[in-house]
Amino acid sequence: MIKSNPKNIILHVEGMTCNNCAAGIKKHLEKNTIDNVNVNFSLGEVSFNIDQKNSLEKVISLIKEIGYKIKHKKEKEKKYSKVEILFFLSLLFTLPLFAHMFFDKTHILYNPIVQLLLCLPVYLIGLDYFGRSAFKSLRIGIPNMDVLIFIGSSAAFFYSLYGWWYFLGTNEVHNYLFFETSATIITLVLLGNVLEHRSVKQTTTALKDLSEIQNITAKKIENDKIIKIKFEEIKIGDILVINNGDKVPTDGKIIWGECSVDESMITGESFPVSKEINSQVIGGTLVNSGSIKITVTSVGKNTVLSQIIELVKNAQKDQPNIQKFGDKVSAIFVPIVILISIFTFFISFYFFNISLVDAFLRSIAVLVVSCPCAMGLATPTAIMVGIGRAAKNGILIKGGVTLEKMGNIKNIAFDKTGTITTGKFKINEFNIIKGEENEIKNIIYNLEKFSSHPIANSIINELSDFSKEIQIENIEEKNGFGISGSFNGSNYFIGKNPDIIPDEKFDVYFSKDNEIIAKIKLQDEIKENTHKVIDELKENNFKTILISGDRKEKCEKLNQEITFDSIYTNQLPQDKLNVIETLNQEDNTIMIGDGINDAPALSKAFLGISLGNASQIAIQASEIILLNNKNLNQLPKALKIGKHTLLTIKQNLFWAFSYNIIAIPIACLGYLNPMWAALFMAFSDVVVIGNSIRLKFKKIF
Repeated sequence: MIKSNPKNIILHVEGMTCNNCAAGIKKHLEKNTIDNVNVNFSLGEVSFNIDQKNSLEKVISLIKEIGYKIKHKKEKEKKYSKVEILFFLSLLFTLPLFAHMFFDKTHILYNPIVQLLLCLPVYLIGLDYFGRSAFKSLRIGIPNMDVLIFIGSSAAFFYSLYGWWYFLGTNEVHNYLFFETSATIITLVLLGNVLEHRSVKQTTTALKDLSEIQNITAKKIENDKIIKIKFEEIKIGDILVINNGDKVPTDGKIIWGECSVDESMITGESFPVSKEINSQVIGGTLVNSGSIKITVTSVGKNTVLSQIIELVKNAQKDQPNIQKFGDKVSAIFVPIVILISIFTFFISFYFFNISLVDAFLRSIAVLVVSCPCAMGLATPTAIMVGIGRAAKNGILIKGGVTLEKMGNIKNIAFDKTGTITTGKFKINEFNIIKGEENEIKNIIYNLEKFSSHPIANSIINELSDFSKEIQIENIEEKNGFGISGSFNGSNYFIGKNPDIIPDEKFDVYFSKDNEIIAKIKLQDEIKENTHKVIDELKENNFKTILISGDRKEKCEKLNQEITFDSIYTNQLPQDKLNVIETLNQEDNTIMIGDGINDAPALSKAFLGISLGNASQIAIQASEIILLNNKNLNQLPKALKIGKHTLLTIKQNLFWAFSYNIIAIPIACLGYLNPMWAALFMAFSDVVVIGNSIRLKFKKIF
């Protein structure tokens, strides 16, 4: 399948089995001047930029050149993969070959010709599967695990041929035949690849679940008839009918009816949300009750769900520092193991007088037991599961680096309006100092329409009865201050004016030509469960800070209900930035906000978190987005997912390194024959992936 953005292409590639494969493709393309290359082995995706110098055909040719295949969208998923078919074929010949050790030496299975005929098909399978992979990895300068498997199985095969020829007709010939070793190594490693292939699929199920939601048939009204259309055929402006039990096909606005919608897949909100005319609905959510008609507002890549899917995919490309360390070790691992294997043979044979056969078997065991793939899989599999689990809980994490950062947080700073509080204000007092009330309210209404601040939105809702369309000119919004404009030759401003000493009782001031003519006092409410969230954070030794542009009086009143460790009031955007800089110097600090005025602080914080209904600039400045806007319940969940993902990565790397540190010396000392070595190696990857999958089901909240 081929998808395209401006200059950006995504190809689906078959044949990648681990991070080394992905690194090999990336290196090969970059060596051939292809820009912005990203490779995701778990999704089988290769993305890159094309220009006048580099065509799509050139990139496809480069990928095929190193042995990989381009998969097209129309190709159906096969019941059995290539590696599964090869494993079953190998097993068919390996079982009788392996069984010869349980019979008397007069049995036909001891016949060298029979053993060769049973081993040869398996070896040819290994030559095709591991040999090709080994050759292409050497060709691009990143030797992978298949190099070790191919050398080990080939050494056993050709040594057996040599022993058969050299000791032909003697009783010693059976002591030099290791056809079963060669075949067993190949079969057991194929078994490990089968289990690994199936396990890796499990790490991406969250992304597949999200993508599967888009396979929806929509019911469109056309010429007073209802016709069924596919997701890809939906267009902006279409009128769709959605009944009880249906999934919402795409983003839209309700134009008829009422309903209750389950948005848990998108926002993590467990309770159904009531919707009415003019309410927005999100594609992929489920209508629990009621029937509605919607007009489509977004399609394709512009829908909320598509953006979530793209964000999750992109997050998996972002390598944390801990993964880069594992990748560096993995890159030099194969040459080191080959040297250890050679030294093992010579030291055993020449310095410790161990027999040629035993020294040879030890060197093969060293090759076979080693597993660089486990190190390459340790981090990306855990990140895939962690990001996927977060996404299914309505938490969008922009990258693997973010997960790593989440394990090193001490301070959590909160904006007040729209973050701690609902951002839905009620006008408690409207004090007219000068002028006619209806005219003032109408000008305020038309001026605030140009602002996205929560206070502005609330004032618009409160003053909607006084709305009359007028032409405001010279609109200018100052982040953290307010918004100004001109009408009928006068300049108006609503917000906080730093040149005017404010009355501490009021929140918003409305001035005409720098003269205050109205004051507004607002009342905001705290989001549900905020007390519990703050208490839980404190129990987990996080320091909580309130950084607000609001008045000291209001912030202190809020602090009486929710006790923060420290509060900062009357903070303009630059002030918030300075506070975050200071806090970061003391300890790594999270900033949580939703407004344009929070964007600088979100960018400066060690980790920025915004809400799903935040301004676009706040979302862009953040590394985590909490889609549930009603409360902060997702914050502790996000921190726990980050903590346990990082723990899983460390466990995986510990296993990968300790396995090799212990297994290689055991093989060098002769306590591990090549067949057992193949078995242990085959399952080392599965242990790492299995531990990552455990994160998917682990009870962490």
